[in-house]
Amino acid sequence: MYNKILVINMSQLGDLMLTTPVLRTLRTNYPNAHIALLADKRAADLVQYNKRINECILIDKKGADDRLINFFKFIFKIRAKHFDLVINLHRNERASAIAALSGANKIVGYSKPGFSLFFDKVMPNPSIARHIKKGFNTEYVPGNQHQVKSHFDVLSKTLGVTNIDDGGLEMWIPQETEAEMARMFSDNFSADDKVIAFNIGASWQTKRWLDSYFAECADILIDEGYAIAFPGGGMDIEIVNACIANMKHRDSDKVKIFTGKLTLAQVAGLLDNCVLFLTTDSGPMHIGVARNIPIVTMFGASPVPGFYPYDAKDILIQTPEICHPCGKHICPRQGKENMACMKNIPVEIVVKYIHELLDEYNGQRAKDIKRIYGQYQCRVISLR
Repeated sequence: MYNKILVINMSQLGDLMLTTPVLRTLRTNYPNAHIALLADKRAADLVQYNKRINECILIDKKGADDRLINFFKFIFKIRAKHFDLVINLHRNERASAIAALSGANKIVGYSKPGFSLFFDKVMPNPSIARHIKKGFNTEYVPGNQHQVKSHFDVLSKTLGVTNIDDGGLEMWIPQETEAEMARMFSDNFSADDKVIAFNIGASWQTKRWLDSYFAECADILIDEGYAIAFPGGGMDIEIVNACIANMKHRDSDKVKIFTGKLTLAQVAGLLDNCVLFLTTDSGPMHIGVARNIPIVTMFGASPVPGFYPYDAKDILIQTPEICHPCGKHICPRQGKENMACMKNIPVEIVVKYIHELLDEYNGQRAKDIKRIYGQYQCRVISLR
């Protein structure tokens, strides 16, 4: 039996959200253990209120802890906590080093070579794409299993956990944030407004549906009486402005821009009050899954099996291109073939599935929709 458990995932927003089912399963199997999560400080809002853990340890990996001397000081802080078990769910050098040098009695999970010598059991991550050398060429092989399932394999195959308590993605926010966002919502929209959130940014260019397509989609929905909210981070301001510039209803009071103005917790609170989330494959998509909002998303370069929205109420529309999924951040194709994976997902198809979800859930706000335990396979629409 383990008394002190550390789970490590210092990756991006979406990857961190995909760790939350592990925390629930650990709490179910080790109800009296002290469970800690190590995450990136920038993503603190996503996990610091998680009810499955006792402690959230934050690393400032792009700030103070990026200096080598401070990084080693951070490792000594981890060692001083005397964890019995460390589970590394982030296969990069920094996370692997922290796990390897943690001083824990047992260390399991994903690891980079070299650091793996300090692990009791290293697991592959079949959700992550691999690049395989074949002669002078490199073949891109996408992952073949959802990331949540791969994380559960770590628990079952290294610790013998058989009781997998999969409650889907989970995120809590403070009550004061919920109240604040409810007030903000009523200040910006009428009580009768059905609001659809648009997240048009993504870390890769090849994950982004076209700005003009988002604009056309927004205009159609406004004509039908819906209101549109734009969340997103500061890095998305330029593309949101470009999208709105393409809208015929750009000056409508049904359009509200929150881009760059909200914390991650506030984005979650905003989504609670919306009826649908139209989004790219991105961290906010996984936040939306955790907040139980119906989602329509478009996948171009992204591999579907590993990272689809982990909820049965969601719809994923898949590109028709034979190069999907390429896993490349910038499309190498030229001319009219550039970004064909996104260009060939038409607005009318996306609007069709938006209507299907709005009808299915009667235009309810996300916070009023019942969660269904165990149903996490989204609907995949292939346009091939």
